[in-house]
Amino acid sequence: MRLIHFLIPAFALFSSHQALAQANYPDRPIKMIVPLAAASAVDVAARIVTQKMADNMGQQIVILNQPGASGLIGAEAVARAEPDGYTIGGFNDSIMTMVPNLQSKMRWDILKDFEQVSLVATVEWGLIASNQAPIKSAADLIAAAKATPGKIDYGSGGPGSPQHLAMAMFASAAGISLTHVPYKGATQAATDIAAGQIPVGFQGLGTVATLVRGGQLKLIGVTTEKRLAQFPDVPTVSESGLPGFFFNSWFAILAPAGTPKDIIARLNAEVLKAVGDQDVRRKLEELGFAVRGSSAEELRAMTRDQLAKYERVIKETGIAKE
Repeated sequence: MRLIHFLIPAFALFSSHQALAQANYPDRPIKMIVPLAAASAVDVAARIVTQKMADNMGQQIVILNQPGASGLIGAEAVARAEPDGYTIGGFNDSIMTMVPNLQSKMRWDILKDFEQVSLVATVEWGLIASNQAPIKSAADLIAAAKATPGKIDYGSGGPGSPQHLAMAMFASAAGISLTHVPYKGATQAATDIAAGQIPVGFQGLGTVATLVRGGQLKLIGVTTEKRLAQFPDVPTVSESGLPGFFFNSWFAILAPAGTPKDIIARLNAEVLKAVGDQDVRRKLEELGFAVRGSSAEELRAMTRDQLAKYERVIKETGIAKE
């Protein structure tokens, strides 16, 4: 009985300290792990959004890039972090829903080992080509690939990356064969296309908008249903060679499983506040993002649906598991 009498106030004291810590959240800098290369589309968006979140919350948000292994390592670092709200992740939907369908063994489960915070934005995509390549449209790429099956290389951010899956879907729909050249990140792939080392690839516009505007590579098609206001002279892939082809990806924020619900709610509110800011929206839209924002529950439902979708797509396109 004495032990029980001792434990009750001790537990109450611990609970009150925990509640106070959550009430004062955040009282120190927050770390966001982005399992993608610096200057990739999600990294660029993360820096814009988290800067506004940090200003509003009065605490710094430090971004740490941990690319490699198609995002598996960085994502695991988030999953295994202390669930106190001071380590969060900035992910694309490749890490969340493509890579899990391409791995024979996974060390984490996107629905069990993470708390969804919010979908931030969707990343609009484009078909790019080096200035040295004679390819000027989706139709040109299809014609060249049919004339020389398997002889045209394309770059991606790695096996299972959105760049890989987008081109695999494109090639499957067009009935062509291309050769996949995987890099350790989307930025490296884009840089080599700009340098003329690789002729073509799909990329998130947030990664390549500066290179396109600077004339360092060609944007020959966008994967949206309609032309984008940011690039009004660039046709859609659907209208310029492959009718019905659309593709985009996500930027979402997650936290380790077990992060207190009130902290998830606070982070969600701060994301929505940040993307509601006119300057933030303008910067994101100029880079080819469609600003979204969502509840944690909406993001969880989207993740579950997208996992099932890409399971089907990967089987249909014949991409082998690793």
